[in-house]
Amino acid sequence: MTHTPAYVHGYSGGEQTRLVDQATTLTDLLHTGTDYPPGSLVLEAGCGVGAQTVTLATRSAGATIVSVDISTESLAAARQRTRSARVENVRFQHADLYALPFAAEAFDHVFVCFVLEHLSRVGEALQGLKRVLRRGGTLTVIEGDHGSAYFHPQSPDARRAIECLIELQARAGGDSLIGRALYPLLVEAGLDDVEVAPRVVYVDASRPHLVDGFTRKTFTAMVEGVGDQAIASGLIDDATWKRGIRALYRTAEQDGTFSYTFFKGVGRKPLRG
Repeated sequence: MTHTPAYVHGYSGGEQTRLVDQATTLTDLLHTGTDYPPGSLVLEAGCGVGAQTVTLATRSAGATIVSVDISTESLAAARQRTRSARVENVRFQHADLYALPFAAEAFDHVFVCFVLEHLSRVGEALQGLKRVLRRGGTLTVIEGDHGSAYFHPQSPDARRAIECLIELQARAGGDSLIGRALYPLLVEAGLDDVEVAPRVVYVDASRPHLVDGFTRKTFTAMVEGVGDQAIASGLIDDATWKRGIRALYRTAEQDGTFSYTFFKGVGRKPLRG
Protein backbone atom coordinates (compact mmCIF):
# COMPACT_ATOMS: atom_id res chain seq x y z
CA MET A 1 0.00 0.00 0.00
CA THR A 2 1.30 3.45 -0.88
CA HIS A 3 1.13 6.19 1.74
CA THR A 4 1.26 9.58 0.01
CA PRO A 5 1.95 12.42 2.45
CA ALA A 6 -0.25 15.51 2.08
CA TYR A 7 2.01 18.27 0.76
CA VAL A 8 0.21 21.43 1.83
CA HIS A 9 2.16 23.64 -0.61
CA GLY A 10 1.07 21.70 -3.71
CA TYR A 11 3.09 20.71 -6.78
CA SER A 12 2.70 23.73 -9.03
CA GLY A 13 5.45 25.22 -11.16
CA GLY A 14 5.53 28.16 -8.78
CA GLU A 15 6.14 25.86 -5.84
CA GLN A 16 8.99 24.14 -7.70
CA THR A 17 10.55 27.55 -8.33
CA ARG A 18 10.16 28.46 -4.65
CA LEU A 19 11.89 25.27 -3.53
CA VAL A 20 14.83 25.91 -5.86
CA ASP A 21 15.07 29.55 -4.74
CA GLN A 22 15.16 28.34 -1.15
CA ALA A 23 17.84 25.75 -1.83
CA THR A 24 19.99 28.17 -3.80
CA THR A 25 19.73 30.94 -1.22
CA LEU A 26 20.42 28.70 1.77
CA THR A 27 23.08 26.37 0.36
CA ASP A 28 25.89 27.26 2.75
CA LEU A 29 23.61 27.63 5.77
CA LEU A 30 22.02 24.20 5.36
CA HIS A 31 24.76 22.09 3.81
CA THR A 32 27.90 23.26 5.60
CA GLY A 33 29.23 20.28 7.53
CA THR A 34 27.50 17.72 5.31
CA ASP A 35 29.81 15.89 2.93
CA TYR A 36 30.29 12.18 2.52
CA PRO A 37 33.52 10.25 1.82
CA PRO A 38 34.27 8.86 -1.64
CA GLY A 39 32.73 5.46 -2.11
CA SER A 40 29.85 6.14 0.29
CA LEU A 41 26.31 5.09 -0.63
CA VAL A 42 23.91 7.79 0.59
CA LEU A 43 20.12 7.73 0.67
CA GLU A 44 18.38 11.06 0.12
CA ALA A 45 14.88 10.34 1.42
CA GLY A 46 12.12 12.52 -0.02
CA CYS A 47 14.14 14.37 -2.65
CA GLY A 48 11.12 16.15 -4.13
CA VAL A 49 12.03 18.15 -7.23
CA GLY A 50 15.73 17.81 -6.48
CA ALA A 51 16.10 21.25 -4.91
CA GLN A 52 18.70 19.92 -2.44
CA THR A 53 19.95 17.02 -4.56
CA VAL A 54 22.35 18.93 -6.78
CA THR A 55 24.11 20.53 -3.79
CA LEU A 56 24.18 17.25 -1.87
CA ALA A 57 25.70 15.37 -4.81
CA THR A 58 28.12 18.13 -5.77
CA ARG A 59 29.52 18.45 -2.25
CA SER A 60 30.06 14.69 -2.09
CA ALA A 61 31.19 14.10 -5.65
CA GLY A 62 32.86 10.79 -4.81
CA ALA A 63 29.76 9.35 -3.16
CA THR A 64 26.75 7.76 -4.84
CA ILE A 65 23.44 9.37 -3.94
CA VAL A 66 20.22 7.37 -4.19
CA SER A 67 17.38 9.91 -4.17
CA VAL A 68 13.83 8.66 -3.63
CA ASP A 69 10.39 10.25 -3.57
CA ILE A 70 6.74 9.21 -3.59
CA SER A 71 5.83 11.64 -6.39
CA THR A 72 6.70 10.54 -9.93
CA GLU A 73 6.21 14.11 -11.16
CA SER A 74 8.72 15.41 -8.63
CA LEU A 75 11.20 12.68 -9.58
CA ALA A 76 10.95 13.69 -13.23
CA ALA A 77 11.72 17.29 -12.30
CA ALA A 78 14.63 16.15 -10.11
CA ARG A 79 16.11 14.08 -12.93
CA GLN A 80 15.92 17.06 -15.26
CA ARG A 81 17.53 19.34 -12.67
CA THR A 82 20.52 17.03 -12.15
CA ARG A 83 20.94 16.56 -15.92
CA SER A 84 20.98 20.33 -16.41
CA ALA A 85 23.59 20.65 -13.66
CA ARG A 86 25.61 17.79 -15.19
CA VAL A 87 25.53 15.87 -11.93
CA GLU A 88 26.20 12.20 -12.59
CA ASN A 89 26.51 10.57 -9.15
CA VAL A 90 22.76 10.39 -8.42
CA ARG A 91 20.29 7.55 -8.98
CA PHE A 92 16.57 8.24 -8.67
CA GLN A 93 13.97 5.74 -7.53
CA HIS A 94 10.28 5.84 -6.75
CA ALA A 95 9.76 4.81 -3.11
CA ASP A 96 7.43 5.16 -0.13
CA LEU A 97 9.23 6.33 3.02
CA TYR A 98 7.00 4.06 5.09
CA ALA A 99 7.98 1.02 3.02
CA LEU A 100 11.49 1.59 1.68
CA PRO A 101 12.41 -1.07 -0.92
CA PHE A 102 15.96 -1.56 0.35
CA ALA A 103 17.73 -4.22 2.38
CA ALA A 104 18.63 -3.61 5.99
CA GLU A 105 21.86 -1.64 6.42
CA ALA A 106 22.06 -0.93 2.68
CA PHE A 107 23.30 2.68 3.04
CA ASP A 108 26.33 4.27 4.67
CA HIS A 109 24.46 7.50 5.40
CA VAL A 110 20.94 8.94 5.14
CA PHE A 111 20.01 12.57 4.41
CA VAL A 112 16.53 14.03 4.93
CA CYS A 113 15.67 17.69 4.31
CA PHE A 114 12.24 19.34 4.74
CA VAL A 115 10.45 15.99 4.72
CA LEU A 116 9.51 15.04 8.28
CA GLU A 117 7.35 18.16 8.64
CA HIS A 118 4.92 16.69 6.09
CA LEU A 119 4.60 13.23 7.64
CA SER A 120 1.86 12.07 10.00
CA ARG A 121 3.92 9.13 11.34
CA VAL A 122 7.36 10.59 11.91
CA GLY A 123 8.54 7.92 14.35
CA GLU A 124 7.65 5.15 11.93
CA ALA A 125 9.46 6.90 9.09
CA LEU A 126 12.59 7.37 11.21
CA GLN A 127 12.59 3.69 12.16
CA GLY A 128 12.41 2.78 8.47
CA LEU A 129 15.32 5.06 7.67
CA LYS A 130 17.30 3.66 10.58
CA ARG A 131 16.65 0.11 9.30
CA VAL A 132 18.34 0.78 5.95
CA LEU A 133 21.29 2.59 7.58
CA ARG A 134 24.42 0.61 8.37
CA ARG A 135 25.65 0.43 11.94
CA GLY A 136 27.81 3.44 12.68
CA GLY A 137 26.29 5.37 9.78
CA THR A 138 24.77 8.83 10.18
CA LEU A 139 21.26 10.15 9.71
CA THR A 140 21.11 13.88 8.96
CA VAL A 141 17.81 15.72 9.23
CA ILE A 142 17.12 19.37 8.40
CA GLU A 143 13.76 20.96 9.23
CA GLY A 144 12.32 24.42 9.63
CA ASP A 145 10.09 25.81 12.37
CA HIS A 146 7.48 28.33 11.26
CA GLY A 147 6.96 29.43 14.85
CA SER A 148 10.51 30.79 14.84
CA ALA A 149 9.76 33.58 12.36
CA TYR A 150 9.98 37.11 13.68
CA PHE A 151 10.19 40.38 11.82
CA HIS A 152 10.04 44.16 11.78
CA PRO A 153 7.73 45.97 11.37
CA GLN A 154 5.57 43.72 13.55
CA SER A 155 2.12 42.87 12.25
CA PRO A 156 -0.67 40.84 13.85
CA ASP A 157 -2.08 40.21 10.38
CA ALA A 158 1.21 38.77 9.16
CA ARG A 159 1.38 36.60 12.26
CA ARG A 160 -2.16 35.41 11.60
CA ALA A 161 -1.28 34.47 8.00
CA ILE A 162 1.66 32.39 9.23
CA GLU A 163 -0.59 30.71 11.79
CA CYS A 164 -2.94 29.72 8.96
CA LEU A 165 -0.10 27.86 7.25
CA ILE A 166 0.80 26.13 10.52
CA GLU A 167 -2.82 25.07 11.03
CA LEU A 168 -3.30 23.86 7.44
CA GLN A 169 -0.18 21.74 7.67
CA ALA A 170 -1.39 20.28 10.97
CA ARG A 171 -4.77 19.44 9.41
CA ALA A 172 -2.92 17.65 6.61
CA GLY A 173 -1.14 15.51 9.21
CA GLY A 174 2.14 17.40 9.30
CA ASP A 175 3.97 19.61 11.79
CA SER A 176 5.55 22.84 10.61
CA LEU A 177 6.96 23.39 14.12
CA ILE A 178 8.94 20.17 14.01
CA GLY A 179 12.38 21.79 13.99
CA ARG A 180 12.27 22.39 17.75
CA ALA A 181 11.50 18.68 18.32
CA LEU A 182 14.36 17.17 16.30
CA TYR A 183 16.51 16.25 19.28
CA PRO A 184 13.91 14.15 21.12
CA LEU A 185 12.69 12.62 17.86
CA LEU A 186 16.17 11.40 16.92
CA VAL A 187 16.87 10.16 20.44
CA GLU A 188 13.53 8.32 20.55
CA ALA A 189 14.43 6.72 17.22
CA GLY A 190 17.34 5.04 19.00
CA LEU A 191 20.20 7.01 17.48
CA ASP A 192 23.44 7.71 19.34
CA ASP A 193 25.52 10.87 19.60
CA VAL A 194 22.59 13.07 18.56
CA GLU A 195 23.50 16.70 18.00
CA VAL A 196 21.07 19.41 16.89
CA ALA A 197 22.10 22.94 15.99
CA PRO A 198 20.04 25.97 14.98
CA ARG A 199 20.80 27.49 11.61
CA VAL A 200 19.47 31.03 11.78
CA VAL A 201 18.64 33.17 8.76
CA TYR A 202 18.69 36.85 9.63
CA VAL A 203 17.80 39.32 6.90
CA ASP A 204 18.08 43.09 6.63
CA ALA A 205 18.79 45.56 3.83
CA SER A 206 22.54 44.97 4.09
CA ARG A 207 21.92 41.43 2.75
CA PRO A 208 19.98 42.04 -0.47
CA HIS A 209 20.42 38.47 -1.74
CA LEU A 210 18.60 37.21 1.35
CA VAL A 211 15.94 39.93 1.17
CA ASP A 212 14.99 38.69 -2.27
CA GLY A 213 15.95 35.02 -2.05
CA PHE A 214 14.60 34.27 1.41
CA THR A 215 12.17 36.90 2.71
CA ARG A 216 10.35 37.42 -0.59
CA LYS A 217 10.87 34.28 -2.66
CA THR A 218 11.11 31.61 0.03
CA PHE A 219 9.18 32.41 3.19
CA THR A 220 6.59 34.94 2.04
CA ALA A 221 5.99 33.01 -1.18
CA MET A 222 5.44 29.86 0.88
CA VAL A 223 2.82 31.53 3.08
CA GLU A 224 1.19 33.31 0.16
CA GLY A 225 0.82 29.99 -1.68
CA VAL A 226 -1.76 28.65 0.81
CA GLY A 227 -4.01 31.70 0.66
CA ASP A 228 -6.88 30.07 -1.22
CA GLN A 229 -6.88 27.11 1.19
CA ALA A 230 -6.77 29.36 4.25
CA ILE A 231 -9.69 31.51 3.11
CA ALA A 232 -11.77 28.59 1.82
CA SER A 233 -11.34 26.72 5.11
CA GLY A 234 -12.56 29.70 7.11
CA LEU A 235 -9.30 30.21 8.96
CA ILE A 236 -9.08 33.85 7.88
CA ASP A 237 -11.04 36.37 5.83
CA ASP A 238 -9.82 37.72 2.51
CA ALA A 239 -9.11 41.25 3.74
CA THR A 240 -7.05 40.10 6.73
CA TRP A 241 -5.14 37.66 4.55
CA LYS A 242 -4.22 40.36 2.03
CA ARG A 243 -3.08 42.68 4.82
CA GLY A 244 -0.97 39.89 6.28
CA ILE A 245 0.78 39.13 3.02
CA ARG A 246 1.39 42.83 2.37
CA ALA A 247 2.90 43.09 5.84
CA LEU A 248 5.27 40.17 5.16
CA TYR A 249 6.43 41.79 1.92
CA ARG A 250 6.79 45.05 3.88
CA THR A 251 9.53 43.41 5.98
CA ALA A 252 11.61 43.16 2.79
CA GLU A 253 11.75 46.94 2.39
CA GLN A 254 14.76 49.07 3.29
CA ASP A 255 13.88 49.42 6.99
CA GLY A 256 12.51 45.90 7.44
CA THR A 257 14.12 42.84 9.01
CA PHE A 258 13.26 39.15 9.05
CA SER A 259 14.61 36.13 10.93
CA TYR A 260 13.87 32.40 10.81
CA THR A 261 15.48 29.35 12.39
CA PHE A 262 16.17 26.01 10.75
CA PHE A 263 17.36 23.06 12.80
CA LYS A 264 19.94 20.52 11.62
CA GLY A 265 20.25 17.26 13.50
CA VAL A 266 22.70 14.39 13.11
CA GLY A 267 22.57 11.03 14.84
CA ARG A 268 24.49 7.79 14.48
CA LYS A 269 23.09 4.26 14.31
CA PRO A 270 24.41 2.26 17.27
CA LEU A 271 27.14 -0.27 16.55
CA ARG A 272 25.33 -2.80 18.72
CA GLY A 273 21.77 -3.51 19.75
